[in-house]
Amino acid sequence: MSLAAAVKQQDDVAQSEELALDDVIAEIARRREEFERLSHVPRDVIEMLKRARIYRAATPKCFGGDARAPGEFLQMIERIATADGSAAWVASFGSANLYLAALPLATQAQIYADGPDQVFAGGLFPVQNATPEPGGFRVNGTWKFASGCKGADWLGVGIGTGKAGEAPGKPRTAVFRPEQVEIVENWNVVGMQGTGSHDLRVSNQFVAEDWTFVRGGAPSVDEPLYRYPTIAYAAQVLAVVNLGLARAALDVANNMAGGRKTTTGAPQLADRAYYRIELAKAEAQLRSARAFFYESTDSVWQSILAGNDVTPDQVSLLRLSATQIAREGADVVNRAYRLGGTTAIYRNHPLQRLARDAMVVTQHAFLGEGNYDGAGAVFVGVQPIPGYL
Repeated sequence: MSLAAAVKQQDDVAQSEELALDDVIAEIARRREEFERLSHVPRDVIEMLKRARIYRAATPKCFGGDARAPGEFLQMIERIATADGSAAWVASFGSANLYLAALPLATQAQIYADGPDQVFAGGLFPVQNATPEPGGFRVNGTWKFASGCKGADWLGVGIGTGKAGEAPGKPRTAVFRPEQVEIVENWNVVGMQGTGSHDLRVSNQFVAEDWTFVRGGAPSVDEPLYRYPTIAYAAQVLAVVNLGLARAALDVANNMAGGRKTTTGAPQLADRAYYRIELAKAEAQLRSARAFFYESTDSVWQSILAGNDVTPDQVSLLRLSATQIAREGADVVNRAYRLGGTTAIYRNHPLQRLARDAMVVTQHAFLGEGNYDGAGAVFVGVQPIPGYL
């Protein structure tokens, strides 16, 4: 059977088993407490996300994937986040196959041999020095923050190879099958507990050089998606989780406004001017940040489709808008939490979970305060901080 026929057969089977994303989101909402209890999103839910085409969103079309426009994928993650932040965070790594496009085409063909729905996760830091051997490297070490590792089909770890010319801030990643990697289950945090961001440990494993790539390196796939800025996209797919959490928080606040009798017998919340004013301000804040984010995304994408190279100014706006939605989204969640009053202090109140998860998003290294300095540097025409562009 030819490659084209095999891909078509796989697509026909996949389409017959597809799930609507709305149905998967409903299941996620029903089971979110389970994710927190387990400290990961179970494999059966990962399979549902595959059937909703999340994990082929960044798979090249030449391997049967969707290579979906970034704005479309970001909106999918935003929708998932309204149901659960951890599930959205794990689903966001449907974008990670963008990284894999820097692998040799022959290696990618092996990765996608079983179909385009492949889950890639990894822990890149701290980068561990690997020992050069003929044809590859010998890898040992432990890496942190491997979100979604328990549901992954492929795992990556950051290695230093000693090779001349590799860019600082863009570590080489070694790709392994899950059975080659030990998951150290030590994820114990206040928010985003369901992401399962455990440590990874590799002991004396050989990786062929063709199974390594530089994160943010030049792609071997010639399709528009793989000209989109890789590191900026990695920041965007995480930041957009806070847009979904903020929307969920405002929905909770709206539902509380008209349906709850107050403990003191005072007027219901919808009848209080301060409550209405604060809700309106939070809505405007969220919509403004969201508009900047998607406008920047679509502008870069349309420029790529027109055949243009991505400019530093465009990359910077993507980084800036991602940082902004992470912070503005968290602030909107906090505003909703304050409006919740004493009711919101109980552990089982939805605003508790939303507030904890939103704060974790703002702590990610890709979304730090230094990005404002980087953006300011680009605006005034001086060199930004290393790794920003």
